[in-house]
Amino acid sequence: MRGIYSSVTDIRRKVFTEVARLAYEGGDYSRIEELPYKIIPGEIATYRDSIFLERAIVGERLRLSIGLPLRPMDEHAPVSQGINESAIAQKYYDPPLVNIIKFACNACPEKQYRVTDGCQGCLAHPCKEVCPKGAISIVHGKSVIDQSKCVKCGRCKDVCPYNAIIKQERPCAAACGMDAISSDELGRAKIDYDKCVSCGMCIVNCPFGAISDKGQIFQLIQSIKQGDRVIAAVAPAYAGQFGPKVTPAKFKAAMQALGFDNVMEVAIGADFCTIEEAKDFLEKVPAEQPFMATSCCPSWSVMAKKEFPEFAPYISMTLTPMVWTARMLKKRHKNCKVVFVGPCSAKKLEASRRTVRSDVDFVLTYEELMGMFQAKGVDPEKIEVTPEQMAEENPLGIATADGRNFAVSGGVAKAVAHVIEEMDPTREVKIKAAQGLRECKKMLLEAKKGMYDGYLLEGMGCPGGCVAGAGTIQAVNKAAALVGLYAGKSKHEGEPLTIASDNKYAIIAELLD
Repeated sequence: MRGIYSSVTDIRRKVFTEVARLAYEGGDYSRIEELPYKIIPGEIATYRDSIFLERAIVGERLRLSIGLPLRPMDEHAPVSQGINESAIAQKYYDPPLVNIIKFACNACPEKQYRVTDGCQGCLAHPCKEVCPKGAISIVHGKSVIDQSKCVKCGRCKDVCPYNAIIKQERPCAAACGMDAISSDELGRAKIDYDKCVSCGMCIVNCPFGAISDKGQIFQLIQSIKQGDRVIAAVAPAYAGQFGPKVTPAKFKAAMQALGFDNVMEVAIGADFCTIEEAKDFLEKVPAEQPFMATSCCPSWSVMAKKEFPEFAPYISMTLTPMVWTARMLKKRHKNCKVVFVGPCSAKKLEASRRTVRSDVDFVLTYEELMGMFQAKGVDPEKIEVTPEQMAEENPLGIATADGRNFAVSGGVAKAVAHVIEEMDPTREVKIKAAQGLRECKKMLLEAKKGMYDGYLLEGMGCPGGCVAGAGTIQAVNKAAALVGLYAGKSKHEGEPLTIASDNKYAIIAELLD
């Protein structure tokens, strides 16, 4: 539902804005108790049966945006419980990252086929004839499905000449490629965290806004306020997210108005990731392993290792673009703090790993960053840019078009193939790319049968790639087109930056100067 500004979107963004404003203003944080009344004013419910329920849900969303856990439903606790302990510049997520607010859940039915009023009671009744379990009968001339007998095969739907039979499915469960969502004893959605990879697709597909991930807006602003040198490493999918008139120079100026010391585009890290994966592929396929899979999408790589542990060695071990860029920044700027700004919920989980914590201090989604802009009254489209800023050739750093196209499904594999072609023009690289975790699973099942021996496999957890991440603002197709336009403007299109040299830190130091 990205690109559709609904009531769910409106409330979510108001929550991010108020949390950011609370952090910027400081003082007595217990005034968070007043925010549900500010976000949901008046006496009459607008979205649900009760305005008190609406405010209770907003209270939980406020807590999650600060990184606090949901409150227990069976005992009293204020919205502000634990907020002072969270008003610090160093805090990682307490699991789980993705949470269901139970009393916001609509308890949607699980997958079933239903006969609608469109049924014409036709004489042929093909739905009844094809049902393998005798689950369909004709009552008063209309088809009726006995749900206790139905095996959800969908044959009745396929043969109905009036399209009168529909498949109805819980939206969050349908979007979950890990089948991690089921129902609790009251019919509400619940997450199996042994399966969940925090892709966030359930978050953006729940039409009731009952699912949310935890955030670090509050802690990031504490870091800025205490004087830390905070540098933003921004994923190239940012192009167009904040308005069509937001140039790289304007975006950088807007970020500095929020208190960031500097901004660096993560596409440069993608270029280094490309080179490392190309080297790995040339060395290992097929000499040591039948195929190699890309590593940059955390939900894809975690899924692959969970579901296909025998393939774990075949997933590239190179650093992701986020970590590459963060390490370069910290190598160059001692004692700085790095915040990754991107489209992805799963990056929050990646940044909380022990091996990554020292590199990436905070993770923000584009939606959360929009909350910071609104809290500070900064409009990236209207911000004034000095002539010097306008004249800066690469305000966010240089990168290739391939590095910027990492954001779109298929872009990673194409980038790696281009570098392999330059390293070894005689080598043919076969590519298979999958988007969405269900399709990724299907690809690996086919790889298990030997269908992709010698291939480079690319997996993206979100359908469409990073531009479809749970923290994006624009519609997926529009975002993909805008990234393509942005990549096309790169002056380094098709020009790998570092193939000839292994001294990557020295090279990036020159680029950052």
